Amino acid sequence: MINRLTDGIGFQTQALMLRAERQRLLASNIANADTPNYQAKDMDFGKALRSATGAAASTGTAALPQATHARHLAVSTLGMADSTREAALQSQTAVDSNGVDMDRERASFVDNALKYEATLRFINGSVRTTLDAMRSHNAGG
Repeated sequence: MINRLTDGIGFQTQALMLRAERQRLLASNIANADTPNYQAKDMDFGKALRSATGAAASTGTAALPQATHARHLAVSTLGMADSTREAALQSQTAVDSNGVDMDRERASFVDNALKYEATLRFINGSVRTTLDAMRSHNAGG
C-alpha cells in the first residue's frame, strides 16, 4: 500500500539525491580552486539519472514514467554506468595546473541549486497533495 504512495515520487527522489551529490562535487571544486594540480570534477546528470532510475526500476523501488499513449516518447532505461563522475571540461589551466574555472563552477553551482530547489518543491507539492487527499477522504467517510 505504501509503495503506491511513494512510487510516484521515486523518480524525483532519485533526481534530488543526484542533485545533492552534484552540488557536493561543485562545492569541492570551488573549495579547491587554489589547490595545485587539482582537476575539477563533475557528473553527467542525465546519465546518472538514467542509471539510477534504471537500476531502481529493476529492483522495484521506483517507478519510471510509463507511456500511456502510442505517440508518447519512450523512456530510455540504460543499465548502470560504471561511473557518472568525470573530469569537468577545462576551458583553461592555471600556471599551477589547477583545472578549476571559477566562473563556470559558480554558474554550475547556482544552476544546480535552482534545479535542486525546484525538484524539492515538486516533491513537497506531491506529498502535500497526497496528504490533502487522504485528509479529505478521512473527513468524508
